[in-house]
Amino acid sequence: MSLIKLTIKGISYSQTQSGAYALVLSEINGTRTLPIIIGAFEAQSIAIALEKEIRPPRPLTHDLFKTFADRFSISVKQVIIHKLVDGVFFSSLLCERDGREEVIDTRTSDAIALAVRFQAPIFTYENILDKAGIFLKIDEELVKEEEEVDEEFELTFEEEEVSASNAYSQMTLSQLQEQLKDAVLNEDYELAAKIRDEISKRS
Repeated sequence: MSLIKLTIKGISYSQTQSGAYALVLSEINGTRTLPIIIGAFEAQSIAIALEKEIRPPRPLTHDLFKTFADRFSISVKQVIIHKLVDGVFFSSLLCERDGREEVIDTRTSDAIALAVRFQAPIFTYENILDKAGIFLKIDEELVKEEEEVDEEFELTFEEEEVSASNAYSQMTLSQLQEQLKDAVLNEDYELAAKIRDEISKRS
């Protein structure tokens, strides 16, 4: 079976499982997306790796793995989401050291968090996309399932963001910098991202 390359489309709250998040992957040369439910810690770890401007004061578990791997000359070459059973995705890391490749079984959320840090490509198989993939809108054609998925993975904190944005808009740049510093020290990276966005607007 041929491999299909995926990219991270986004992360949002999951309205189907309390405390969980939806990681949405999309095929690079196609119109299908692959929604995967992940935990809050893994969602935060992926978001931080994608957000280059926010650096946690202490390394997260996936950061530690990256440092450990770098120290011992181990690289993650690619991630493959290779199986789907009862709604659970199974993945593998293809690692290399001294020219020798090893395949390591891993949770998909951990695999994606590491793929971002190693800048490794993410792949899946055609049969998995056929089974769990959702089609994006193409011109005027809109599949019913897409509407359901859009509602399911719609961000639910838009109103909170508006009120927070209004509060930050009243602050000076130096006050925002202090708020950003405090948020990072407290490891509240979601808040840090909102403050950083307000600072970016003024640049």
